Amino acid sequence: MPMPGYVFRDGQPIPDSELKEQQDGQLAASRVSTSASSAMNTPTSSATDGDHPTDSHALANADHGEKGAAQVNEHETIKNLGWNEHPTKVPDLVGGLENEELWTLIRRYNKQMYHVKATTAPLLGGLDLNIADEDEFSPDKLRANVERLYMTVIIGLMGFGKHIARLRSWREPRRTGAFAAVYLVAWILNLLIPTFFTILIVLVVYPPSRPILFPPAPLALVDSSTGGVQSPKAGVLGSHDSATGAPEKHKGEAVEQEASNFVTGIGSIALSSATGKHEQGDPDNDPLNKSVPDPTRLAMGGADAKASAQGGTPSEHHDKTKQPMEDAMWGKMRPVMHVIGDISDGWERFANALSPTAPFPKERPRLVLAGVLLPGVLVSLLTTSAVFMKVTTFGVGAGFFSDPLIWRGLDWLNRTYPDWQKLLEIRNSILKGVPTNAQLTITLLRIGEANKAPLPPPPSSDEPPPNQPKALHGDDVALDASHDEIQAAIHEDPAEKEAAEVAAATAAGAEGTPKHRHGQHILNFFKGTTRTGVETKLGVDKVRAKVGSTQAKNHLGVLPKAEDIVPQGPVDFKGRYKGHKGWINLSTAATIPCVSWSKASSDGTGFAVEDTIEKHEKHVAFKVPIQDIQELKKVGGLGWKAKIVVGWATGKTVADGLEIVDKGGNVWKMTAIQDRDELFNRLIAIGGQKWESW
Repeated sequence: MPMPGYVFRDGQPIPDSELKEQQDGQLAASRVSTSASSAMNTPTSSATDGDHPTDSHALANADHGEKGAAQVNEHETIKNLGWNEHPTKVPDLVGGLENEELWTLIRRYNKQMYHVKATTAPLLGGLDLNIADEDEFSPDKLRANVERLYMTVIIGLMGFGKHIARLRSWREPRRTGAFAAVYLVAWILNLLIPTFFTILIVLVVYPPSRPILFPPAPLALVDSSTGGVQSPKAGVLGSHDSATGAPEKHKGEAVEQEASNFVTGIGSIALSSATGKHEQGDPDNDPLNKSVPDPTRLAMGGADAKASAQGGTPSEHHDKTKQPMEDAMWGKMRPVMHVIGDISDGWERFANALSPTAPFPKERPRLVLAGVLLPGVLVSLLTTSAVFMKVTTFGVGAGFFSDPLIWRGLDWLNRTYPDWQKLLEIRNSILKGVPTNAQLTITLLRIGEANKAPLPPPPSSDEPPPNQPKALHGDDVALDASHDEIQAAIHEDPAEKEAAEVAAATAAGAEGTPKHRHGQHILNFFKGTTRTGVETKLGVDKVRAKVGSTQAKNHLGVLPKAEDIVPQGPVDFKGRYKGHKGWINLSTAATIPCVSWSKASSDGTGFAVEDTIEKHEKHVAFKVPIQDIQELKKVGGLGWKAKIVVGWATGKTVADGLEIVDKGGNVWKMTAIQDRDELFNRLIAIGGQKWESW
């Protein structure tokens, strides 16, 4: 592999004649706008609103003060800044942002983005990649939104709760005493509300005040009941921002695993309730019960099975409420998913306003928030408690008895200002121009593309995280505890470790008993049978693909062999088109940047050594100008049920696919793409489209 900073070609300019052969008249007509907008990826172009469709594009092409390796444009060809390299060999990519934090953003962005469409609608907030109002519901999207809610809102509230516990415990007497003294003086002078708003303004405008008033401490190290030091639930302090303190290989992974287990736990509890799981009522030492799998891991049909066993009639023919209730529940899931997503978006925007990340402005969002809080100080100073209660009770009465007037007013607003509700949203008002984490991530990706230096993907490995405490610095712990207490808490207790090893050995020995072996043999039998069935089905698909079955062609290569997994990117990505093996090429150095598929990579890999790039061009199956992409959609290599079965039976990762839709409505579907997320991220960041998340 080339070392970081290595420069290589990513394809030649595409002859217009070749494009005309593959695109219709409408696509050819759009080539004029493509040429005009190709400056979108040229760092030397002026970053003004007239040149760029969104603030994100303008910031990506602006000249940044503090620069990383991805913000320096030294070549006209693509730079490899460490794709497929060890993280220690990757240079600092974005100025003012650590690589670990950047990779955390990208890793979570990959889980959030499924489907994007280009839009021509005006952007009230100046940033694209907003969630569409018609965004379709799917359980996987709901899971991603709940995981994001845990990683942002729930973890944030946990941290706030533990700060309150620390203050109330008096284990940090100087800090708690200072808070108590300020509160007492403000109470005596009747200035509690002005003092509260003033402290908020100071925290917003002056970031150095935050660690002074609320000194940081690892989340898992603080006992939420006593406010003192506790041993993390994971037994060792391997991460600072997770609730359990579990070890992690890269920053943020422990919280992501917690979020995944949080959703899984909710699902397990719901499924256990639906199937009537009640272990307390089970007979003791029932050999049959111990030899069968846990029904909560089976299908939701267990609820019907329980009803039948109790003499019920679960069939739809007898139960007339089943279908209407299911329809009502699923019909309400989309707004519920949107509400969860909006809560997470709002939390991320406030976080990015209080602690902005380059290249977004640092001072303006904080000053706007302070301006919103300032009237609270003035009103509270000039208003007595009696007047406040009078105004509040008047508002309650007016809201209760003025329903006809309110509806007439809303009707007038809807007719006169159709978008008035959108304008009142925080993303279009006080937080206008402040990004969510997804909008921040796409801006960072666009920075790399604008400087011909695509950001390397987050590192990954199959090795488990080390079961060792993470290093603590003086700024990481502000707890009033001795060094010995903290060290005893963050390290795994030798006695507990020995007890865990004994328990594990006992469990392993128990699995060797005849009863457990019987259950394990049954499970292995079904697993082996399923694996054989999967391999047979995929073998049949190879035969069906040769005779022209489109569905069978899409299944080819979904379970890549070890020899097929090779380093890829940032220009060429291995994938199939219509079942044929080949490479997806991103040619951004061409006159018209394009994405194409060929039987070989752009440097001739796959052909004889003497073959040239010209011969590579002859094997291109299609080319789509980047600017003509209208829609990008991640598609599964298999259906979700088949993917679960295949993953359980084979233990392999399924290679997924990607659909590209151009302005002419043509659909290009590529399958078995091992680095699908990385290809998706490059395609979404290269062009000048305004994207909308679906």
